[in-house]
Amino acid sequence: MRSGDKTIDESRQGEALILDGNSKGKKLFLESYGCAMNFSDSEIIASILAEDGYSTTRKEKDADLILINTCSIREKAEERVRNRLTNFKSYKKNNPSLVVGMLGCMAERLKDKLLEEEKLVDLVVGPDAYRDLPNLIRKVEGGQKSVNVLLSREETYAEISPVRLDYSGVTAFISIMRGCDNMCSFCVVPFTRGRERSRDPQSIVSEAQDLYNKGYREVTLLGQNVDSYKWNIDNKGTIKNPDQPVVRFAELLEMVAQVHPDLRIRFSTSHPKDMTDDVLHVIAKYDNLCKYIHLPVQSGATTMLKRMNRGYTREWYMDRIAAIRKIIPDCELSTDIIAGFCGETEEEHQETISLLKEVGFILAYHFKYSERPRTLAERKYDDDVPDSVKSERLTEIIEVQREQALKRTQGLVGRNLKVLVEGPSKRNPEEFCGRTTYNSMVIFPKENAEKGKYVTVKTDRCTANTLFGTITTKAPEA
Repeated sequence: MRSGDKTIDESRQGEALILDGNSKGKKLFLESYGCAMNFSDSEIIASILAEDGYSTTRKEKDADLILINTCSIREKAEERVRNRLTNFKSYKKNNPSLVVGMLGCMAERLKDKLLEEEKLVDLVVGPDAYRDLPNLIRKVEGGQKSVNVLLSREETYAEISPVRLDYSGVTAFISIMRGCDNMCSFCVVPFTRGRERSRDPQSIVSEAQDLYNKGYREVTLLGQNVDSYKWNIDNKGTIKNPDQPVVRFAELLEMVAQVHPDLRIRFSTSHPKDMTDDVLHVIAKYDNLCKYIHLPVQSGATTMLKRMNRGYTREWYMDRIAAIRKIIPDCELSTDIIAGFCGETEEEHQETISLLKEVGFILAYHFKYSERPRTLAERKYDDDVPDSVKSERLTEIIEVQREQALKRTQGLVGRNLKVLVEGPSKRNPEEFCGRTTYNSMVIFPKENAEKGKYVTVKTDRCTANTLFGTITTKAPEA
């Protein structure tokens, strides 16, 4: 699932972070919810607290410190976290010194109100204040409740070497920027993560090189809107330091691609209004830049896009699709769709349906509109589409998209595809799974394949979202 421009992997919601190493010292239980950026932030948090002597545990009951990294993109996401908190009451009763903290977007949105609403919570920390965690924890241990939700115009955590959540050591996230300047009317992210600021490109390249040296073979460059990445230039186009180069997203992509040909690069997420041809030409130039772009449209109706404050029209979006198809002919696309946004008519909904059919996305993340506090939509529009209608429209979107996904995936059947082996299949330990450059999951008999290595798989069948095949010695087509 995806909310706004943020990927929500339902299989990872509530995932506890576990580190190898020190089993002594105070025990940290760190649980994450929300998008890839939140999971990336949890890696930073764990690194900061490891320096302060904490080791991790899988068991809440053994913890001295419980931290929940939260998501605020939908009401359902916040309800899930609040329900989770009730599970910790018994641990607090049995261990009065236990510290419970709320981190991330929900913490930023509600601030010290959380302390009033959730008596169990001792600590509230926003996304730009994680460096202050050791100090805030000590204040709690001294008998004070602690809050730091100050947003920063500078913080990127650039020099912190994050621990890695992916235990397989194959794929990793690299955060390249934080915050968002796009005020989409449905989205709370600018209020919870602040203004855009980009990370030093050399620190990004160094992190990518370090990951490759450690055996990782795929990185995903993360940002709320990666296409607006810019270094050494402000929003008015003024160069900050004339002795340093200006680096935009296209240049950054090329820099990371040059780390090593065997390091596969993905990125998330792009905004259609900022998707430029120079980025597309760089993707086409390098084989290790994945031929897969996530380009959230949200709605197929220009009138709806205007109410959403997306900054483009249907025609603009379709022009970007045409450019992608021309410059990167073998590129696969995914998108985000909101069903039942404020004032949505049946005609506008059908325009979304027609766009899905016209583009042919291999994947789409779709959800019903959920009004969020402080957003422009909450202030300006009525959430007037009945929930039953939202559900009906979402069902139609899902059905149409499933048909399109199956068509696109069927187009990959019979091909020899380069697959990065991620590890054993969940259903069969005698099978491996991995992804193609198109982000398609492939299942195949493991044979002599090794995790973290590339193999060529001859695909012979598929479902809407998964390919199946066998390893071949033939050269890959993609």
